[in-house]
Amino acid sequence: MRRLLPCLLTGLLASSPALASGVDATWILRQLAQPAPSQTNFVELRGSALLKEPLRVEGQYRRPDAGTLVREVRTPYAETTTIADGQVSIARTGKPPRVFALQRVPELADLQASFGAMLAGDLAALEQNYRLQASGSAQRWQLQLTPKAEALARRVRSVILHGQNAELRCIETQPAKGELQRTLLGGAATAAAAVRDAAALNGLCSAGGTR
Repeated sequence: MRRLLPCLLTGLLASSPALASGVDATWILRQLAQPAPSQTNFVELRGSALLKEPLRVEGQYRRPDAGTLVREVRTPYAETTTIADGQVSIARTGKPPRVFALQRVPELADLQASFGAMLAGDLAALEQNYRLQASGSAQRWQLQLTPKAEALARRVRSVILHGQNAELRCIETQPAKGELQRTLLGGAATAAAAVRDAAALNGLCSAGGTR
């Protein structure tokens, strides 16, 4: 479950005052809002002091309808996590699915609510669970989310979204304990397909790379 929370944060996106560049949390959410169905490929980079380079996990996020979030891992193993109808299902090939009620894990319930708020562009709803701080420009921006609830803060210290124009390209999740996790999305995930060097992969997150 400790691994699942930062990963599902990837499905998410104090209101900041407008910057000189014109970028604030409201503007960013307006760019990222999208109706279902939607999908995007991802490349997760999980750091570890025991590994010479980050563990690389590839797959796809899907939102078939407004109430469902699916995270499908394809490499280096196959696993599908589905949040829908108040339940979480984790399925692996050759094993029966693990199913449990969302209410057993309040942190995941908060994440699901925040995911819906993000896709609806509902700043007020998102601020119920996070303090938001925007920075950068319309061409290259960041949005930092800091959990308000103690239960979630015990697991996740912060989440930083990196984007270019209307595209979310990377999410950096800092667990309360453990190494920083980076998730490349959209164009950044596509660019990562031909990259194996750890430093270059991490650079795709902060620098954005070529679109």
